[in-house]
Amino acid sequence: MKNNFFEDVYEVVCLIPKGRVTSYGAIAKYLGSKMSARMVGWAMNAAHTRPEVPAHRVVNRSGLLTGKHHFGTPTAMQEALQAEGVQVVDDRVVNFKELFWDPQQELG
Repeated sequence: MKNNFFEDVYEVVCLIPKGRVTSYGAIAKYLGSKMSARMVGWAMNAAHTRPEVPAHRVVNRSGLLTGKHHFGTPTAMQEALQAEGVQVVDDRVVNFKELFWDPQQELG
């Protein structure tokens, strides 16, 4: 039986290594639906019921913490990233390009 789109998103997000980040669009593209970045965002918004899904590792295409308001506190997403060694300044991942995890490349 085929998983639904949100479940497919969660499977990919669970593979993002600690200390790395990816984007909504990169996940959508990997799942064969490159125009569905917004749906990936909706999945991340719903991930608060799934503590095993490291939703804090998913940011927008320029490294901005656009989903931060869906976490328990306004700084929870940043704190989770910083606990993994990811530096965040002004709600943006520092060295985003170096930390970017592309599922197309990493998972084939």
